[in-house]
Amino acid sequence: MRILLVEDNQALAEGLSTLLRDSGYAVDVVNDGASAHAVAAAESFDLVILDLNLPEMDGLDVLRAMRARQNRAAVLILTARGSPEERVRGLDLGADDYLIKPFDIGEFEARVRVLLRRQAGLRSSIVSYGNVSLDLNARSFSAGGVPIEIPARELGLLELLFMRAGKVVAKDAIVQSLTGLDDDLSPNAIEQYVSRLRKRLAPYGLTVRTARGIGYYLDKAANPE
Repeated sequence: MRILLVEDNQALAEGLSTLLRDSGYAVDVVNDGASAHAVAAAESFDLVILDLNLPEMDGLDVLRAMRARQNRAAVLILTARGSPEERVRGLDLGADDYLIKPFDIGEFEARVRVLLRRQAGLRSSIVSYGNVSLDLNARSFSAGGVPIEIPARELGLLELLFMRAGKVVAKDAIVQSLTGLDDDLSPNAIEQYVSRLRKRLAPYGLTVRTARGIGYYLDKAANPE
């Protein structure tokens, strides 16, 4: 899942971006409203975490412009402006959630998970395909209750394919979902991750199939090991 973090407090931005990246999300950070407006218009995100008191352009104006462009990314407002009027205004403009500073980090993480789950159209935090289950809260996979160990980048790829099981995910969409603006992940690298995932999933009756010239999709293996 790809997240845009808009926060002008450098220390807070660094702390939150590190937290989110450690959880396996691709995170881009901008520190002013004008940059947020430009990046949100040019790039695709699953979630935008948006401060309101921003240099150059107020966060509510960024939000208003996003919704005017029919940008459907989930938006979590994260701000010290906590009056009832401000909250109502933000929600009416199209924010999906509103968290007031200072905040509990556990609550922040939980709200991020809920919004990303909604974006994927999922009601439960547990998603199953075949005999493999994905726990979205813990961001972990298991088979028959036994954890499946998967490195971080492959975990992100499998999570993306898992939540769209049976549907083709374009190679470009995979690259965009797994990387930030400053990352460099080539389509060839994706092929390597897919090859490794096939080997990891084989014992559990799943595989990653290629839709030639388009992308990849998760499927049940014809002859599970």
